[in-house]
Amino acid sequence: MKTTKPIYLFSISSHPDAIHVNSLEIIFFKPDIDFSQYDAFIITSKQASKALQQYNTQEYLHIPALCISKQSAKSYEALGGDILAVGQGYGDRLIPLIQSYPKSYRWLYLRAEVVASDFTQKLRGSGYNIDEKIVYMSKCSQKILDVQIVDDSILIFTSPSSVACYLKTHTISQNHTVIVIGETTAKALPPEIKYTVAKTPTIQGCFETITS
Repeated sequence: MKTTKPIYLFSISSHPDAIHVNSLEIIFFKPDIDFSQYDAFIITSKQASKALQQYNTQEYLHIPALCISKQSAKSYEALGGDILAVGQGYGDRLIPLIQSYPKSYRWLYLRAEVVASDFTQKLRGSGYNIDEKIVYMSKCSQKILDVQIVDDSILIFTSPSSVACYLKTHTISQNHTVIVIGETTAKALPPEIKYTVAKTPTIQGCFETITS
C-alpha cells in the first residue's frame, strides 16, 4: 500500500489492508415462491443467494441468474447455479441486458427490503414480466454505530446503506479521504463531501483507486 493512513472499510466483506467495520446485520426471509413460474432470477447481492439456501435446491437450481456483479455471480455459482449474464455493478445497467430477452421471459428479482434502484419498475412499465420477492433486509450494525474513527483516515463505503448507517452517529470531516464503490453509493453522501469513485465497482477496485 502506498498510504500510511488508516483505512476503514464499511462493508459486509473484509480486506486484509483495512480496518473492517461490518456495517450491516442481515435478516433473512423465506416467502412462498413457486419457482416453476420463472425463467430466470435477477440477483443484485450475494445475500440473495444466501437466502436461497433456505429452499430445496432441486426447486430452483435449474433457473439461471442475471447478476449485477462478478461477486453476486460467484455467490450463485457457489450454489451450483448457472449465470445468464453479469452486469457492471449498477441496477440501471441491468436494463439493456434484460431488454435483450423477449418480453415474455419470466423474471424473479430476489431483493432486499430497501433497494437503491428502480430498474424493475422502469422495465415493467415497458411490458417486461418481472416479479419481486423480498428475501432479506438489513439494519445498521452496532459496530458501525459505535466505531471510533481516527482523523485523517481513509473511509471506504460500499453501499448507500453503509453511508446512511455511518452518518447516524458520525460525521465525515474534510480531513477524511472518501472512496465509494459506485455512483449510487456516492449519492448517499452529504452534498458537500468530496469523494472518489472506485475504478471498478468492487472492494478491490476501491483499493486500486487508493494506490494509483
